[in-house]
Amino acid sequence: MTEIVSTTPGLYPLPDWAKDDLSRLKGHQKGDLISGGEGAEITSVYEEARADVVESQRAAGLDRIVEGQLRWDDMLAHPLAVHDNVETRGIVRYYDNNNFYREPVVTGELTADGDVPDELDAADALTDGEDLQAVLPGPYSLSELATDEYYGDDAAFLDGVADFLAGEAEAFDAETLLLLEPSLVTDAPGEGEDERASEAIDAVASAVDAEVVVQTYWGALEEKVHAHLLDADIDAVGYDFVTDHEQNRYNINEYGTKDSIALGLVDGQNTLVETPEEIRERIEWVADQTANEFETVYATANTELFYLPTNKFEAKLQALSEAADGAEVQL
Repeated sequence: MTEIVSTTPGLYPLPDWAKDDLSRLKGHQKGDLISGGEGAEITSVYEEARADVVESQRAAGLDRIVEGQLRWDDMLAHPLAVHDNVETRGIVRYYDNNNFYREPVVTGELTADGDVPDELDAADALTDGEDLQAVLPGPYSLSELATDEYYGDDAAFLDGVADFLAGEAEAFDAETLLLLEPSLVTDAPGEGEDERASEAIDAVASAVDAEVVVQTYWGALEEKVHAHLLDADIDAVGYDFVTDHEQNRYNINEYGTKDSIALGLVDGQNTLVETPEEIRERIEWVADQTANEFETVYATANTELFYLPTNKFEAKLQALSEAADGAEVQL
């Protein structure tokens, strides 16, 4: 029987009380991109907010718990934005929406600095035996969001970013690692680069003893990019069935996929809350429309969730959990 696992891509909205406290402490609201050291008061706010979002996931009954990435003001660029060998410069649009991040400019070697593992350890201390899911930007997307002034060419830079992420991931103790790779869709790698992107993902996946899921979103992968991604030693590819269900179905049926799959079924940017029944129907539609018999289906949102108000975010967590519980007997 197929196992249905409810989870999310992380990057959660800050609780309203945390927005107010951080605004008071440093003129900060998530997305304002104000940098600087975090004093004890600011650190305390983030710690309490982390506890809030971990408890929200536990209360909803999600099968995988994420740290929440509440400190990631620069969204997927965060792991570079806080690195000692990276300068943050001008404000850049985050993909094709109204969010912005500081441009990370790499000026030296990208060595692992432990920032993300420390966050994951803090989340682990808040769980009570629940399975933990680590979240990282994929190496291709992170390299596309950054500017290189050290490695010298695109291939060397992608390798450097992959080595950096692998070094971070080596310190993880998690059941699942989710690599977020929207740039594989929005800025598809060309001939030769598509193979290098797959090899970079493979390098990060090889660094962990966990199930590795590569989640793509804001559309469907080009056919050659999809084919090369399947060459990586990963456990599942994530498909955005909110944005483009037909092309994603075609890719799966035409080229196959991994033995497990992640389905982006809940809209991470829309405040309309899907019902558990709607989500369950979408899971069953994918099962009916594809030839695969999957070992595990990860039921998740199609994008990061920081776009949502807190109450809508929590409602979507609950709907995902209830849908997964009800769908398990249907497949």
